[in-house]
Amino acid sequence: MLTELQIENFAIIHKLYLKFGPGLSAFTGETGAGKSIILDAIEAVIGGRSDSTNIRSGADLAMVEATFRIPEQNRVPIHELLTQEELLDDADFLTLTRELRREGRNIARVNGHTVNVSLLRTLGEYLVDIHGQSEHLSLLNVKRHLGLLDRYAGSEPYLTAYRKIYRKVLQTRKELQELRKSEREAAQRMDLLTFQIQEIESAELKMDEEEDLRQERTRLANAEKLASLVQKSLILLEEGETEVPPISDLLGEATEAILTLSRIDSAQEKLSEQITALAEGLRDITFNLQNYQEQLEFNPRRLEEVEIRLDLINSLKRKYGNSVESILAHLDKARASLDQITHAGERITELEAEEQTLLKQLAQEGLRLSSVRQKAAEALGKGVETELTDLSMAGARFKVDIQHRPDPEGLPITPEQTVSFDENGVDQVQFLIAPNPGEGLKPLVKIASGGETSRLMLALKNVLTKADPVATLVFDEIDQGIGGRVGGIVGEKLWKLARQHQVLCITHLPQLAAFGDQHYCVRKQVEEGRTLTLVTPLEGEPRLMELAQMIGGQSKANLNAAQEALNFAQQRSLQLINE
Repeated sequence: MLTELQIENFAIIHKLYLKFGPGLSAFTGETGAGKSIILDAIEAVIGGRSDSTNIRSGADLAMVEATFRIPEQNRVPIHELLTQEELLDDADFLTLTRELRREGRNIARVNGHTVNVSLLRTLGEYLVDIHGQSEHLSLLNVKRHLGLLDRYAGSEPYLTAYRKIYRKVLQTRKELQELRKSEREAAQRMDLLTFQIQEIESAELKMDEEEDLRQERTRLANAEKLASLVQKSLILLEEGETEVPPISDLLGEATEAILTLSRIDSAQEKLSEQITALAEGLRDITFNLQNYQEQLEFNPRRLEEVEIRLDLINSLKRKYGNSVESILAHLDKARASLDQITHAGERITELEAEEQTLLKQLAQEGLRLSSVRQKAAEALGKGVETELTDLSMAGARFKVDIQHRPDPEGLPITPEQTVSFDENGVDQVQFLIAPNPGEGLKPLVKIASGGETSRLMLALKNVLTKADPVATLVFDEIDQGIGGRVGGIVGEKLWKLARQHQVLCITHLPQLAAFGDQHYCVRKQVEEGRTLTLVTPLEGEPRLMELAQMIGGQSKANLNAAQEALNFAQQRSLQLINE
């Protein structure tokens, strides 16, 4: 529901702030006062077309900001969209902003964050429907007709059952497509996979082999130098050089001296432990060097074998992955693919049989869903025609047209008939209208705009009220071409519609305006040579005076007529509440 609307420098509006409540809000005022400009501003803030021509003369920036209480019926998709874009600041309220700049690009914001205008448009589809002269006529969008019919028909359980099988059909066909493609390439593919498997298997790779080979290659390539270093180390440790005793002897003398020292001065016992540990460590080093010396060998043939093995591994890495692990993973995948190709014919036969079974089940569910829609379509058509008769369009015909489009590659719903299908079923749904007796039924998108269109929208909205998830409905010039008596009926229907939706309506008929839960007077005023649009909420005597002015002037007779219109609206509203 729209709760607040702020407009600055938009057309002839300088600054305007409005608060809205639930129910029916009526906007009245002379032609050209700016009533439709308010609706243009609402359309702009929900992503409609708007440019710098809407900026007030002398200003560089126009701004429209609207705050909405997020409607319960659309809370889930709105929350999902806002969460996805990281824009969910408040679970209950949402603020949309549109700035038009004379120089530079337009700016759109959601909850204060800059976004693309397309996001405003997407959110706007959940929040507001504008009916009248604007282009934002959701019911003229053929793609939405099927969804509206389904909600009216309560066909969700049937649609869910259909979609469950539909997804299985898609999955089966996807696997079939992949297998058939593989089958066409089978011979060439089998040769390639067989070669790859044999090449990798013959290498007999081990997970840690490469690192071990690299270390062995280093030792073999440097065997002479390593042997020389070991020999030198052992001489210094065990044999010593000319006139220099070995390190082990020197360390032994030092050990004996420190042990004697610690026996005399027990405070130095820690030194004794340290020198003893050092001597043991030296013996370990010597032992390990001797073992290492025994392992060292100068073996050119083994070095060549290691180089060849590493070259083989590198060659396989270039083909199948950047590590031995990746190569072995490719081997597993190749084996699985070869097995799949080998048994592809059997699997294709199984899947083809499965597909035919699923298509039969899908046809049954599709026809059952279509039958539910057909019954609902008849009731919807009659309901709309009844509403149109009340709205001074007696003789108008309305039909929900449901067709099946032939498709040789589609779903066989009978032995002789194959039709196109998608996730929504086999039905092609479109609303048709013949506004005047004797005219043929035509698509909604081809009927004239203006009052006739708005009345049709009102009729549809009244019948579809429980199916329509949009919380705020806006009607412009809905009273075009109708008189006072019908105006009262239109007002009654709008008031009734406003029990489940917030309704904003521009009207020139006092009989309609009298049904408003809120009444706003729109007028022009010239200040300092500039024309301004002002909007005033009316209650009590000011509202009575405005209704009298709409009738023809503030005479006593017109004031009485205005009071009668208000009394009738109040009485009729109470009757509708009690019905």
